Amino acid sequence: MAEKVGIVGIGLMGSALSGNLIQAGYEVQGFDIDGRRVDEFTERGGVAVDSPAAAARGVKWMVTSLPNGEIVREVALGSDGIAEGAEKGLILCDASTTRPEGSEKLGAELAERGIRFLDTCVSGTSAMAWEKDLIVIAGGEKDAFDACRPYLDSFSRAAYHMGPVGAGSLTKLIINLVLAGNRLALGEGLLLGTKAGMELSNLLTVLQDGACSSKTMIDKGPKMIRGDYTPEGRLSTETPRLILEQGGRYGAPMLMTSLWLQLVQSGCEMGLAEQDPVAFHEVQRVLGGLPGRLE
Repeated sequence: MAEKVGIVGIGLMGSALSGNLIQAGYEVQGFDIDGRRVDEFTERGGVAVDSPAAAARGVKWMVTSLPNGEIVREVALGSDGIAEGAEKGLILCDASTTRPEGSEKLGAELAERGIRFLDTCVSGTSAMAWEKDLIVIAGGEKDAFDACRPYLDSFSRAAYHMGPVGAGSLTKLIINLVLAGNRLALGEGLLLGTKAGMELSNLLTVLQDGACSSKTMIDKGPKMIRGDYTPEGRLSTETPRLILEQGGRYGAPMLMTSLWLQLVQSGCEMGLAEQDPVAFHEVQRVLGGLPGRLE
């Protein structure tokens, strides 16, 4: 009989995580407030349940993939939450992007209820997740992390233990900071090439093959050129704001992140919040005097 595991949050990333767990042979019971996502989940072979508590019932491992830390906390500790359905010893892995200090607090409170918690953030887009081309960066007890390896291996190509609870969340924010810098520079370079009348596909090929090459150029460069921002994530001010908070917490200047937030915020005000995270390139284009390509 297949081992039963749970998931709460079956959005862009959660769909890929649950899909890979199903393909790995697990019986996955899942909950989401979006009925369309639940229908897709059951079509892939998942078992829909009616609450986070039900998703936790009868499993020894489960994962959450949710929009922010406040929702993670409510799902874990609220009415009909995971803590109500969990048996002692459950390992809960949170793949959401959250405040490190929020993860630390939640981990301590869950420990009082006999639940082991790891902030197992993932680095990569939902498209990469379907290809198992993610890495996991985890914070929590090392023995709990080791116990999770078979599950993590089902949807990632590598997993790293970064320290105590909160370390995974902080590492994910640092990854996103560096990734944003790559994307901002790429967008600026493509804008300059556009203004100069260069052939952009040829320019991108050279950038991808030059010393400045990065993985995001391959994944996101064509989207910027075409103005096709089909979401593999969402344009949101949440992540840059979280990074700025950590800069204040540790006294680290966050100059590039401040610029990134302004571009993202402008993009959201232009109605691009539901588009891919690199839709901020439309803001760069408009600032450069070019027409926006999305209404």
